[in-house]
Amino acid sequence: MPKFLFIYRDPVEKTGPELTADEMQANMNQWWEWLGQGQQDGWVVAMGDPLTPDGRVVGSNKSVTDGPYAESKELVGGYSIIQATDFEEACQHAMGCPIYAGGGNVEVRQIMEAPAPE
Repeated sequence: MPKFLFIYRDPVEKTGPELTADEMQANMNQWWEWLGQGQQDGWVVAMGDPLTPDGRVVGSNKSVTDGPYAESKELVGGYSIIQATDFEEACQHAMGCPIYAGGGNVEVRQIMEAPAPE
């Protein structure tokens, strides 16, 4: 069955007031419930992890710069790997993601199966 990568993106302007501890716990519970149900149902292969907002970009000339860029309208907040029969089914699974309540989105990308070297 094909595998897909869910890339969770939040809008940059979401850097408003910090969530209270109770709000953060409630949000995390929604994520655990959604992904946990996906594991039970068999479509979540790897829950993945959240990502920190800072990062680096290594260019083709081997230069290292800070990233992500301030000009970006979205920040990658995390990822998961799922399996589905096709894009339509993968997108149906993505529709249950709690990220939408905060204005974020889920990028759905199929993971290409590369042949093993001979």
